[in-house]
Amino acid sequence: MDTNVKSNLPWVEKYRPATLTDLISHEEIISTINKFIKEEQLPHLLFYGPPGTGKTSTILACARQLYKPQSFGSMVLELNASDDRGINIVRGQILDFASTRTIFKGGYKLIILDEADAMTNDAQNALRRIIEKYTENVRFCIICNYLSKIIPAIQSRCTRFRFAPLSPNQILPRLEHVIEAEGIEVTEDGKKALMTLAGGDMRKVLNVLQSTWMAYKNVTEVNVYNCVGHPLKQDINDIIFWLLNEESFKTCYDKIQHLKTQKGLALEDILTEIHLVVNRLEVPPRVTSQLLINLASIEERLADGCVEKPQITALIAAFSKVRSLVV
Repeated sequence: MDTNVKSNLPWVEKYRPATLTDLISHEEIISTINKFIKEEQLPHLLFYGPPGTGKTSTILACARQLYKPQSFGSMVLELNASDDRGINIVRGQILDFASTRTIFKGGYKLIILDEADAMTNDAQNALRRIIEKYTENVRFCIICNYLSKIIPAIQSRCTRFRFAPLSPNQILPRLEHVIEAEGIEVTEDGKKALMTLAGGDMRKVLNVLQSTWMAYKNVTEVNVYNCVGHPLKQDINDIIFWLLNEESFKTCYDKIQHLKTQKGLALEDILTEIHLVVNRLEVPPRVTSQLLINLASIEERLADGCVEKPQITALIAAFSKVRSLVV
């Protein structure tokens, strides 16, 4: 690839692993797939797990290992969620690709169906017959986030691999490689903040890293949290202090509302962080359980599209109730 073109790519694509040896995690899965390839016994594959855990990168690296660059286009069909994959595409494009053999080339073709949980049940039912009928000529790799959205008939025809969220120990070497390659300034607390916010999603780590660097030219914990609009630990500590100690309902509401407006915070993010603190509060279990029930109700109402201001009052009321129970 042209160096100039590559330099303009988002870092997620620029540093996408090209080979199986470049992948940073899931050693057991990669070694198993390597064995399948070496022994020419590759089954139909089903990769599932959260976003940013290496599912697409793994199968693309496999494809590069299986096929030479000049035959890649004729031997690999990749369809993503952005493509129409209703029953007509399954019976048309996928069936045509699966049913035609390549002249003078041995082996099988590879069809990659990314974000397969977006396919309709009718399309999946049409697909299962194609998988069965053309096994001699083609291998399927089905990638999804939610296994429950793939019909059992397709699951039973594939070898399943679960891609778990990446641990900080797995993310850190790759993160440091990108930092060194780009020559950017990142503090230790900035790295920790990136990994905390990502929750095991390598794609999110690199996206937030690039956004923070472009915005601030210095990746620190404060800059990372500010860039994504996530509340800082100190902000959450302040809110918890006000909720537990502020006598005036109006003063507590005004302080939280002012902080939200000043920092551009979402109440849903604040609730997520408060939940972690609530579990560490030294209060009787019955008080903790009552508070968690109230927080869950507020979060449910927010998810249903309720306005935030009344939910802030509900949050203050929940903690006021806790104070009365403790006293």
